[in-house]
Amino acid sequence: VQLQASGGGSVEAGGSLRVSCKVIGTNFRLHRMAWYRQAPGQQRELIADITNDGKQNYVDSVKGRFIISRDNVRRTMYLQMNSLNPEDTGVYYCNRAPEPFPSWGRGTRVSVSS
Repeated sequence: VQLQASGGGSVEAGGSLRVSCKVIGTNFRLHRMAWYRQAPGQQRELIADITNDGKQNYVDSVKGRFIISRDNVRRTMYLQMNSLNPEDTGVYYCNRAPEPFPSWGRGTRVSVSS
């Protein structure tokens, strides 16, 4: 399975970014998928997930600011991130939830300046 995250970048606090994840090598529509974030010096944590039929869940720190979505035809998942703050800085990875695929891919880096 290949997980190709893209779309990260550097923004100022209050800005927005949309990251994407292309999933190759598995039947994407069968899986609950998630975005994970690894902040500098921290462990990777799940921040949002979406079931195969579109039900979304968020951790409190991103609830109301981030929106997870998926396109089962394009085998792609998205994370729209609004009202970004410096605490959102990190590498964003996509993977299955709750049992991730073994290979995480490179992720995409997001840097938010104050």
